[in-house]
Amino acid sequence: MMIKKLYISLIFTLIASFAIAQVDRTTAPEPGPAKEINIGEPTTFTLKNGLKVFVVENHKLPRVAFSLTFDRDPILEEDKAGYVSMAGQMLMKGTKNRSKAELDQDIDFIGANINTFATGMYATSLTKHQDKLMELMTDILFNPSFPEEELDKLKKQSLSGLAASKDDPNAIASNVRGKLVYGDNHPYGEFETEETIENINLEGIKEYYNTYFKPNIGYLAIVGDITPKDAKKLIKKNFESWEKAEVPTKDYEMPTPPEETFVALVDREASVQSVINVTYPVELPIGSEDVITARVLNEILGGGFSSRLMQNLREDKAFTYGARSSLSADKLVGSFNASASVRNEVTDSAVNEFMAELVKINKEGVTQEELDAAKASISGSFARSLESPQTVASFAINTARYNLPKDYYANYLKNLEAVTLEDVKAAAQKYILPEQANILVVGKGSEVAEKLERFGEVKYFNRKGEEYDPNDKSAMPADLTVEKVFEKYFEALGGKENIEAVKSIKTVYSASVQGQNITITEVKNNANYKNETAMGPMVLSKVLVTDEDVKVFQQGQEVPVPDTAKDNIKFGAKIYPELYYDEIGATLKLTNVEEVNGKPAYGVSVTLPSGISSTSYFDAESGLKVKSSSAQGSEVIKSYKEVDGIMVPEKRAISQGFQLSADLESAVINFEIKEDTFK
Repeated sequence: MMIKKLYISLIFTLIASFAIAQVDRTTAPEPGPAKEINIGEPTTFTLKNGLKVFVVENHKLPRVAFSLTFDRDPILEEDKAGYVSMAGQMLMKGTKNRSKAELDQDIDFIGANINTFATGMYATSLTKHQDKLMELMTDILFNPSFPEEELDKLKKQSLSGLAASKDDPNAIASNVRGKLVYGDNHPYGEFETEETIENINLEGIKEYYNTYFKPNIGYLAIVGDITPKDAKKLIKKNFESWEKAEVPTKDYEMPTPPEETFVALVDREASVQSVINVTYPVELPIGSEDVITARVLNEILGGGFSSRLMQNLREDKAFTYGARSSLSADKLVGSFNASASVRNEVTDSAVNEFMAELVKINKEGVTQEELDAAKASISGSFARSLESPQTVASFAINTARYNLPKDYYANYLKNLEAVTLEDVKAAAQKYILPEQANILVVGKGSEVAEKLERFGEVKYFNRKGEEYDPNDKSAMPADLTVEKVFEKYFEALGGKENIEAVKSIKTVYSASVQGQNITITEVKNNANYKNETAMGPMVLSKVLVTDEDVKVFQQGQEVPVPDTAKDNIKFGAKIYPELYYDEIGATLKLTNVEEVNGKPAYGVSVTLPSGISSTSYFDAESGLKVKSSSAQGSEVIKSYKEVDGIMVPEKRAISQGFQLSADLESAVINFEIKEDTFK
């Protein structure tokens, strides 16, 4: 028996060895044919008023969803930028039959979800509530009341958000990028400002609604536990009387890349890192023959973790946590953008690597290994998207909206598999333009500007995307000095003698973060300092400064403070630091004129002996400090309040990794501080 087992084992070993000998493991196996995609055809019909309906049955769950989209051209909002988005939000603020509270209650009662936006609406519920859902949906769609008080609330929320994000480098980069890529006269180049939000009124919102919410440009997708027969009956009953109307179209000039690459620098003095964007417009219509190849190209360049940009700037150079790119198709105009956030000291090195990768892929193309990996990644993503029945509806609507071939999505993987190395190289030469790019950098100009000159002319832009000359001081009075700015500031606060007489001050501010009310209490006496942030009885954070030490606590736990930072924190205990800059040997410099709270303000940069720098802005008219920014964050002071003859900040917009608006609750000047206050 033992001999028989050994014999059988030997036979199997020989067979395995023979099989292994026949496999050539030095070359990768040929890829198999692209998988056949059976997406499925939705049931479609069109009402007499032009509303196009797409029904996708899916009976796995007893739910149904309705998604309505209006296919209108983008709108140039000009001095009312933000009103289009706000018009979509206003639909949910009440109808002629229901107040906002009643509407919310009726939606919650059936466990439904309804959202509205500028180009349509989405509603979903259990199938058994579909009639009630449709009644609510049509009431919102056909009978909006547009209450003035709700518009005021939306405007206030928008203004609060703008104030909080005004100094955020990523928000600044996004706004300026739009201006650079698309220009002033294109809807994609617009962004909201405090002025445009203030200009929004009900007349404009009603006009938008009455002009564009029309069935003949509408696409309605119905997905879920419903039959085509029932869907058709439901839609005819509720939408057939909806009257169609002529909808205006818009034409815009095609934006073009710059004639030659240059650096667009937004000087943010408080930045310790730079936000980099290499960007320009491309002509890449949705559904064009280059779209799939462009996606493959971008997947290799910067579309994922294994992309060239990520492997170079993150894994090899350790410049950033993430470097990515996008090459997007669009109905009007597409765009290319490659971005990362890096430390000041490696800003020019990072830009160099970005440009080197663009040149390399433009000149050399990609490897077969990269091409195969990109195809596999995109194929997997496409296949996963098909798991959602909503995808089937969106594919059908896209096919209709953009006049795609009927089999565009059915053949997507076949067309993906057909992409060759030559195709990708041709696309790279067409769409990757290292010689015609905007290199946008939001960072500290004094540390990065000179080193960026090797990539092209360095042009300065403000936060509105407007070019300016940093050496032009014409906006400042010819005889203006830092000393004069401070003198006017002291006088505006209540007079230098009066503020020098302030020996202690306590302020309490109320604020809200993500719906939670918090209290910020500050106590100063020029030598000691306490800052406590609390949510009810719970202390979230506390900073204590005494002659002996500096202590920082987060949720009750002491956080180590580097010795190099302690002197800077101690200096912050001064009630009015501007009185002591000469005493400690700080370096002061007039920088620029910036618009703060809608008015010009003079910038003064301050560099402490430790090397820590910050910038403060003083209103040109009133003299009051209206903004300060540093590596730790920024603060905009919206208004002041007089307390015992001294002006105290009343409304503050604070950005320190989070955004909040703080309102003054109380202020006490020259009071007796208890012995245990700073313990």
